[in-house]
Amino acid sequence: MSANSPGGRQQPTLEEVAARAGVSRATASRVLRGATNVSEQARQAVQQAATEISYAPNRAARALVTGRSDSVAFLVTETEDRLFSDPFFLGMLRGAQSVTAEAGLQLVFTVASSEEEHARFVHYAGSGHVDGVLLLSLHGRDLLPQRLERHRVPTVLSGRPMTEPDGVYFVDSDNVGGAELASRYLIESGRRRIATITGPLDMCAGQDRLTGYRRALIEADRPVEDGLVGHGRFSIASGQAAMAELLARQPELDAVFAASDLTAIGAMRAIIASGRKIYDDVAVVGFDDIGDAQLAHPALTTIRQPINELGRTMATRLLQRLDGAAAPLHTVLPVELIRRETA
Repeated sequence: MSANSPGGRQQPTLEEVAARAGVSRATASRVLRGATNVSEQARQAVQQAATEISYAPNRAARALVTGRSDSVAFLVTETEDRLFSDPFFLGMLRGAQSVTAEAGLQLVFTVASSEEEHARFVHYAGSGHVDGVLLLSLHGRDLLPQRLERHRVPTVLSGRPMTEPDGVYFVDSDNVGGAELASRYLIESGRRRIATITGPLDMCAGQDRLTGYRRALIEADRPVEDGLVGHGRFSIASGQAAMAELLARQPELDAVFAASDLTAIGAMRAIIASGRKIYDDVAVVGFDDIGDAQLAHPALTTIRQPINELGRTMATRLLQRLDGAAAPLHTVLPVELIRRETA
């Protein structure tokens, strides 16, 4: 009896699957690794045969032959506190997981916020433990995508990098256009003193949403005043603190565009604490359209970015690269205004 499995039972082989399905070994292999260049009849036959004999691919052996790990990293360069408090990351993860699962790949979730953790991850990825990386929440002029690419680890970034984007694959939302849309909506609604609370300005999303706000004011011949700009970090706490400062500094302001929904929810708390009424006294527009936006009281008017589709598109671009197919270097997805009760 073989010792290849518990009790000495021999593990089913790929050859047995192919013979049972009535196809070649190569066709059976293509089906089981999720390739698309097989007929539906062959796919069903192979899958049924594999189920009937309880066949499980030997990934370790396959990796020795193909040089592939069949794993993709979902890397978030944030602290755990930030990661688990913002639904944006979960939405991105769901989108990416749906695509990688369809392709038969494992998605490895990783958090690395310090330079030491970055270095460990580059070594891990560069040693062949993952075939590629989906990288989220890059700050400043971090060259992590370039370091991974130098180690021959294909990488797709969420959001435009602050470094030179040439050679860096990224998927982004129209942050400038979305912020411009939100601010223009407030202007056209008759609001006169419109403030903004930014996102982190060491990220392009934070900078781009501030740019969109300023563009809308300039196009409407409104002055761009530094006193109407508060600084946030895409969090409830930072939104509440920034809004309280803005109200103290500019008590006559009657609207605010917040660079994220969490920031907007924090701003709403500060408005209520000041004795003002949301909408009647101060209109609020956020950015993201996370689930909490609709559940807020009052329900938050916001810019919807397609969070799930962003994750799906990132994973699709990475799989295109891993398969050697042509993939767009830069992809920007559209956004839309969702009108609710705060503006």
